[in-house]
Amino acid sequence: MDVSRTRALRLLAPLAALALLTACSDSGSAGKSDASTKQAAQAAVPASGNDLQSDYQKVIKDVLPSVVQIQASSDLGSGVVYDDKGHIVTNAHVVGDEKTFEVTTANSEDTLTAKLVYSYPEQDLAVIKLDKVPDGLKAAMFGDSAKVQVGQIVLAMGSPLGLSSSVTQGIVSATGRTVSEGGSDGSTGATIPNMIQTSAAINPGNSGGALVDLDGQVIGIPTLAAIDPNMGNSAAPGIGFAIPASMVRTVADQIIKDGKVTDSGRAALGITGRTVVDDEFKAAGVAVVEVKSGGAADQAGIEAGDVITRLGDTDITTITSLSEALAADKPGDRTSVTYTRNGDEKKTDVTLGEQ
Repeated sequence: MDVSRTRALRLLAPLAALALLTACSDSGSAGKSDASTKQAAQAAVPASGNDLQSDYQKVIKDVLPSVVQIQASSDLGSGVVYDDKGHIVTNAHVVGDEKTFEVTTANSEDTLTAKLVYSYPEQDLAVIKLDKVPDGLKAAMFGDSAKVQVGQIVLAMGSPLGLSSSVTQGIVSATGRTVSEGGSDGSTGATIPNMIQTSAAINPGNSGGALVDLDGQVIGIPTLAAIDPNMGNSAAPGIGFAIPASMVRTVADQIIKDGKVTDSGRAALGITGRTVVDDEFKAAGVAVVEVKSGGAADQAGIEAGDVITRLGDTDITTITSLSEALAADKPGDRTSVTYTRNGDEKKTDVTLGEQ
């Protein structure tokens, strides 16, 4: 499976002062001035901590009213108020096959109703719309996820395990991750590129909520936690993933404007495929089950029954590895496909289509 610099300096300065005092205290000239200086330095440490705590509290006060709880008939998750017209963005797996939902906001116990606008499982995003927009509904501010940096402090807001308006804290652990979700039936779900990895705790119910920086901007939508197969497939602590804000805006804007996604930006071969195994029962490629007429594979001469083993320079062993390889490309990119047909290896150039 596949703070800002000024804030960091503010935290480090008191620690540097303490280190200097520790070195000076070894000399024989320690007196009242040293004691006073020590007291001042020690007092400075909690002050910096209080500054950071105030930052947290301000962000929570500003953003939490924009994070809602979404209840479908058989599932519960979170959502983020996208605009002042009652549109809420969430994960496609939160809405599932449902069309109507109950929504609870952070500053009210009243239950609101909402309807599905459109679900886009390929990117695990969906938009629902409140039937009636309550007074004071506040849209969240979405940031530029391209500016997200590893190590910056983030807060995850949502309803983990049904505990509404919960906040957890962590850092950005990595960016640019490509992650494949597990389907409810054990199959492979959406493969999502450029995800933000975070150490902020993400639990069931957090999905569709907000991953927020200390400027109060939503930089991502928490979507899933990593699974540790060595722990009975339970969630791996401190490894969660969020869909970047840039992709959220791209998809949500199209859904709100056109009622659907008209430009996914996701590359596709235009096939339906399945993983095949070799004589040792090891995954050995993707068998083409169906070829979309006029699609990229069709135009490149790939046929049903062919087994794809390589895309460009990437070995393909499973349908997941093919999805992840395609996630790194864009529609219109030209690459090569290596495949076998009736035992013979072949290679063809292909111009990727759009999913």
